[in-house]
Amino acid sequence: MSGSGQPPSRRVRFPASVSSSVLPQAKRSRVLRPQLPVQQAAQDAARSVAPSGVGLDSEAVRRRMVQRLQQGGVRCEPVLQAMAQVPRHQFVDSALAAQAYEDTSLPIGLGQTISKPSVVARMLSLLHEGARARELGHLGKALEVGTGCGYQAAILCLLARQVVSIERLAPLHEQARQRLDAWRAQRLMLVWADGRLGHAPSAPYDSMVSAAGADDLPPAWLDQLALGGRLVAPVHSQAHGGQLLLVVDRHEGGYTRSLHEPVHFVPLKSGAQ
Repeated sequence: MSGSGQPPSRRVRFPASVSSSVLPQAKRSRVLRPQLPVQQAAQDAARSVAPSGVGLDSEAVRRRMVQRLQQGGVRCEPVLQAMAQVPRHQFVDSALAAQAYEDTSLPIGLGQTISKPSVVARMLSLLHEGARARELGHLGKALEVGTGCGYQAAILCLLARQVVSIERLAPLHEQARQRLDAWRAQRLMLVWADGRLGHAPSAPYDSMVSAAGADDLPPAWLDQLALGGRLVAPVHSQAHGGQLLLVVDRHEGGYTRSLHEPVHFVPLKSGAQ
């Protein structure tokens, strides 16, 4: 024992661990964990007899995303199966890849975004409920306005007989062409043009979906919708002070419209550039 009369010093170990008590509860509840889907997939793989990988390319990560969509109320089996097959991380910047399977929109450049998986699932599920889609058992010939990064177009290729996707911004159109090269060889046509005009040479369309919102639907879209066809698009509602999903069905007597839940999309603009 030392004769100095001083208490023995407390040994400090480095690096010091951060206790959860350091952060207030409110702070802890808001911590984002974009790596969580990969960790959960790793846990699933560890319990599996024959794991097939735990990285972003693994089926387990996409299956986790689909399970969350099911828990959120998505019931359309074809849409869930298609989203389980398309690797969303390949359609975003590599710096954001770890967040690809979170239910969040992500920037893709030029002021545009890739929509939340839940929003994509909801819009495509609504398309599947249309009269023409029920008759065919698939989305038939589909028109997408706003190719963006190409993610939704890839999913549409698994749900429709033929897909025409329009993008007005040349850089995004070119990027999508590269990402969707294999899909274009199958049933996808990418068009650089003003999406407000639709694409008359391939009309009529059994299914139409827009990834941009306007105050009202362009007349060309309604003209190019087939009898029995369905259109799903965000529109601005003054009564609700924001965008709502609009569903339009075409029948012999004209068009039937119904409004659904609030959404938030980039604005629909004219011209190709």
